Amino acid sequence: MSSTAHAEHLQEPVTGIPNGKLGIWLFLASEVMLFSTLFTTYIILRVAAPEWPRGWEVLNVPLAMTNTFVLITSSVTMVLAYAKAVTREKAAFNKYLGLTIALGFVFLGIKAIEYGAKFEHRIAPSTSIFYAIYFTTTGLHGLHVIGGIIANSVLLWLSNKQWDHPLFVGRIEYAGLYWHFVDIVWIFLFPALYLL
Repeated sequence: MSSTAHAEHLQEPVTGIPNGKLGIWLFLASEVMLFSTLFTTYIILRVAAPEWPRGWEVLNVPLAMTNTFVLITSSVTMVLAYAKAVTREKAAFNKYLGLTIALGFVFLGIKAIEYGAKFEHRIAPSTSIFYAIYFTTTGLHGLHVIGGIIANSVLLWLSNKQWDHPLFVGRIEYAGLYWHFVDIVWIFLFPALYLL
């Protein structure tokens, strides 16, 4: 049985969508609700506050801008990894997924530098409502980046064992959808916190 025929066989007969794809979309929908709630809370608190710091005055915009480029680049490398999995080019797949993982670590390293500078100046979530929101949203986002790094690392390791498995390419697609979601969340966080 070809991998295409096998994949079609594994589709849910009611929806016509593979269970894995349906599962990842439902998971991402719940994540959208989580971050939407955080953004809504941010807007309400900001509108109600008599004073609110300008992000560019109290946060490190150049570091955040660098992190934005890092995550956008990591989305490109994730797409390239998926494309190489589809065309069955294992060495290129390993290279691009490895780059995606490395860029995830670069993002976390830059964020750690930014957090370290805040803690050095005794700035913490308890400092103000602004910093409570800043640390909560960026910290939660950082946890999602860690989750993506773990998932991609597992897939990179499995590529040596399950490269010919008919579901392997689908798993890369699902990991890619998650990684792109994490990147999109940052694209909203960056201007909301740093530029407004």
